[in-house]
Amino acid sequence: MNLELQQYIEQEIIPRYDHFDQAHQRDHVMMVIQQSLDIASKLDVDEDMVYTIAAYHDTGLCEGRELHHEVSARIIKADQHLRQWFTEEQIQVMADAAEDHRASAKQAPRTIYGRIVAEADRFIDPVTIVRRTIQYGLDHYPELSREEQYQRMVTHLKEKYGRNGYLKLWFPDSPNAARLERLHDLIDDEAQLRKLFEESKI
Repeated sequence: MNLELQQYIEQEIIPRYDHFDQAHQRDHVMMVIQQSLDIASKLDVDEDMVYTIAAYHDTGLCEGRELHHEVSARIIKADQHLRQWFTEEQIQVMADAAEDHRASAKQAPRTIYGRIVAEADRFIDPVTIVRRTIQYGLDHYPELSREEQYQRMVTHLKEKYGRNGYLKLWFPDSPNAARLERLHDLIDDEAQLRKLFEESKI
C-alpha cells in the first residue's frame, strides 16, 4: 500500500463520511475498505486501486442518495491529487467501479474492481437489515399505519434480498453468501419476520 496515498485518503476523503446519514458514516467506509482488501487479497488486482475505490465509493452522497454513485465517479475523476499515484486509465477504471457499485444497478459491474466494491458494500446481517428497513419506513413514510409499515417492509425485503431479489453477489465463496442464505430463510419465515417487526416497538 502506498503510504502517501493512504495518508491523503485518511486525512481528506474518509472524514467526508462524518457528514452523511447514519448508515454511511465513517464506520461504513472503513468496513467497505477492509472487506474490499480482504476480497482483493485472493485476486490479481492493484491493492492501491481497490483501497481508493472503496474509500471514494459513497463520497457522492454529498449531492444526495439517488445519483450518488455517478457523483462518486465524478469526484474520483476530478481529484487531481490522485494523478500523483495513478494513470488516467486507472482513474477511469476506479471511477467506473464507483459508479457500478450500487446494489440496484441493472447491469453487472464492468470490471473486477467494480465487483469487489459492490460485494464489499453489502453487509448482510439479517436482523440488522430487517431493523434498518423498518426504520427507513418510519422515517420516510410516517403516514403509514402499523400494518402498512409491516407490508412495506416485507415487500422491500423480498424485492431486494429475496431469492429472486435484485441484490447480486459477485463472489460466491465470500462470507456474504452464507449470510444471504440465512436472510433468505428469514424472509421465508413469516412468523419470525412478524416477531422481529413487533419487537421493533413502533
